[in-house]
Amino acid sequence: MDSMTMGLWTTLLVTAAAGIGGTGLGGTLATLFRRDSGREASLLLSFAAGVMVSVSCFGLLTEAAAPGAMELVALGVFLGCAVTAGLNALLDRGQPTGGLVLAGLVMAAAIALHNVPEGMVIGASFIGGTMRQGWTMAAVIGLHNIPEGMAISAPMVAGGERRWRAAGLAALSGAPTVLGAALGYCLGTLGPTALTLTLSFAAGAMLYVVFGELLPEAASLWKSKLPALAAVLGILVGMLIDG
Repeated sequence: MDSMTMGLWTTLLVTAAAGIGGTGLGGTLATLFRRDSGREASLLLSFAAGVMVSVSCFGLLTEAAAPGAMELVALGVFLGCAVTAGLNALLDRGQPTGGLVLAGLVMAAAIALHNVPEGMVIGASFIGGTMRQGWTMAAVIGLHNIPEGMAISAPMVAGGERRWRAAGLAALSGAPTVLGAALGYCLGTLGPTALTLTLSFAAGAMLYVVFGELLPEAASLWKSKLPALAAVLGILVGMLIDG
């Protein structure tokens, strides 16, 4: 096995640990709260929503924004919101009580979508930088994926989904990171236009889920000021992770 092939396999294995392992760990942690605890569920949903707002605004949209590309960013966010809202309305007709489970599914799809360029960053770091830079980037993205896994699993468990299914879906959403790493390692990064649209679309989908599902449900579960503080804490944690 030549050095290029060995390097590719190393990249893929490290990326799988960061992507699948990170979201899977977060999804598992989110299943530990009691389903019948409205206060605990409200706080966790609010915290997850805050993390997603931070990831969307300070992570995805910051990376997508470029001089002269703001119209493209706005288009991507609008499309993400519109597609998510349409899917939400369509599936809610047949499942009037499944809003939170649907929110988790949409969140998983959005996170899976934006995990592709994240994986490309890892792959490009291994092929374009040093081995240490590749490992460092994988570790950062792995930590970044833990609260994302929580954001997928928490609403699904609160909506009545089985815990092992919610955690499994969270882990599965990290799989596209491996695909992105392969693309980044072999082909380099996507073109700027495609990358901007991809990141903006994922951000729009996440923002719709946060403001259309997670925060309203958190507010209905517990009439208190503490969920708002949990959301702010989630934003700060997301900022620290992205920083």
